[in-house]
Amino acid sequence: MAEPQKTKKFGIDAATHELIIGSWRMRLPQSRLLRITIGCVLIFGGILGFLPVLGFWMVPLGLLVLSHDLAFVRRRRRKLSVWWARKWQTSN
Repeated sequence: MAEPQKTKKFGIDAATHELIIGSWRMRLPQSRLLRITIGCVLIFGGILGFLPVLGFWMVPLGLLVLSHDLAFVRRRRRKLSVWWARKWQTSN
């Protein structure tokens, strides 16, 4: 009997190029340059999060988009994910 596959709840699906946050999905552009531009704009907008409409939530979202294309951002995201999982594992 085949075991059901675990659905991804956070991250980027490499097969479909979709950004996944919970049940929310957003298709990312195919262009690498456009994805990097979107990630940088989100981070810059997040730095200006004290202004109306913009928010500090944009920084992690921008880093998540950049981690799809930039290896050094991806490594930091993975280290953070492992640290977070270990932290929750020890506290439960």
